[in-house]
Amino acid sequence: MLKQLFARKTDFSDDADSSHGPSLRRTLGPWGITALGIGAVIGSGIFVVTGQAAADHAGPAVLISFILAAICSGFTALCYSEFATLIPISGSSYSYAYATLGEVTAWFIGWNMVLEYGISASAVAASWTGYFTSLLDNVGVHLPQTLTDAPFAYTNGELVATGHLINLPAVAIVLALTWLCYVGIRESAGINLLMVMLKVGLIVLVVVAGYRYVNPANWHPFIPPSQGNHKYGWDGIFRGAAMVFFAYIGFEATSTAAQECKNPQRDLPFGTLVSLVICTVLYLAMAAVLTGLIPYNLLGTDEPVVTAIRAHAELNWLRPWVEIGALIGLSSVILVMIIAQPRIFMIMSRDGLLPQVFNRIHPRHRTPHVNTVITGVGIAVLAAVFPLDLLTNLTSMGTLIAFVAVCAGVLILRYTSPELPRTFRVPWAGLTCTAGVLSCLALLCTMDWFNWALMIAWTLIGFAIYFAYGVRHSRLRLANSSAKS
Repeated sequence: MLKQLFARKTDFSDDADSSHGPSLRRTLGPWGITALGIGAVIGSGIFVVTGQAAADHAGPAVLISFILAAICSGFTALCYSEFATLIPISGSSYSYAYATLGEVTAWFIGWNMVLEYGISASAVAASWTGYFTSLLDNVGVHLPQTLTDAPFAYTNGELVATGHLINLPAVAIVLALTWLCYVGIRESAGINLLMVMLKVGLIVLVVVAGYRYVNPANWHPFIPPSQGNHKYGWDGIFRGAAMVFFAYIGFEATSTAAQECKNPQRDLPFGTLVSLVICTVLYLAMAAVLTGLIPYNLLGTDEPVVTAIRAHAELNWLRPWVEIGALIGLSSVILVMIIAQPRIFMIMSRDGLLPQVFNRIHPRHRTPHVNTVITGVGIAVLAAVFPLDLLTNLTSMGTLIAFVAVCAGVLILRYTSPELPRTFRVPWAGLTCTAGVLSCLALLCTMDWFNWALMIAWTLIGFAIYFAYGVRHSRLRLANSSAKS
């Protein structure tokens, strides 16, 4: 029984995974994949998390927090790139874990990827509402708060009722983007590329215009004295790194589109690494400008970029453009997550670990249409009901656990299957993979007990589904049983 739980999948050929009806359409080139990565990453990190991490934890040294998070993500990006050339299908770290660590570990990783993609999309949608209502306020349209705030808030480790009904704008944007993903990856990727170009252009505009009004005195002290409880000092910098890590979630979403790449062995490493580098540069530039425009302790708002601009009358002309840029950036993140999550479910369904309804491909649009609708509705419900801060911690933890599996998996596969052809190889694999595992574990250690309690509850729910359904329907398990008989 134990041996079957850790059985490894070895057949990842396109033929094996595309023999379930219509296949996905290959339309994405290297820059399309890069845009997918940038679209997934740039959003809540620049427009929300940067200010909160500076105000609550790191001060101006949030730049160091971003660098630490980027180093952790960089180690993982190299590992994702090697795996993507070995196993060019849409399962991402789920498929990589299945090849190296066995079925039960793959299920654990796949279940955590629901946190990384599905729940993170809900978190981003919740933050989208803040900029949307701010933009409407500028033109004299005021939505009732009962229709723009979640009915629950997370306060002092508890869920409390707010008296509000629903976060309706978040629901609307999620359902609109779900429809877009339903009709096809080509249309989705094209609109995502447009959104990426617009939001990067607006970010550059804010950096260039805002730099003229930076007051270097706001950067001193660069590392504020520690006040305990992860507030400032080096302790705060590391806690800030765990927080801004949420801003990097998504660069590996490129690997979920492997079956829609024209040349996955070439395009996936290129798109993953280039998107990570571009996003890191933009994050550092924006963080430097924000902490230079106003004192860092004033940035802890739902819209820190607007807060910093509002402090300088000369920059008021930028406010509507920032709000539009935030809406575009957050929308593109939601779009990429809605593209990614159904493709994880699709691969898990093909392996027999989820019902076959998740594997249906639309005969005309060639998308996992039923799966996309299920995912979109689930994301919309979470965004409507739960607050942003409750969703982001679970997202970061699930992602870090998946990253640990990927970094460990590359090293394991180097020893168990050294003969496999690798068009991209992680440099100094022993050092790089080990550093990736340790850096992810270090960020996990900064999470508090309540986050771990939520993670344990989520894990127990996942294993209940696996042992109730997945164990009995696993294609690998059934194939092994047939071979023995």
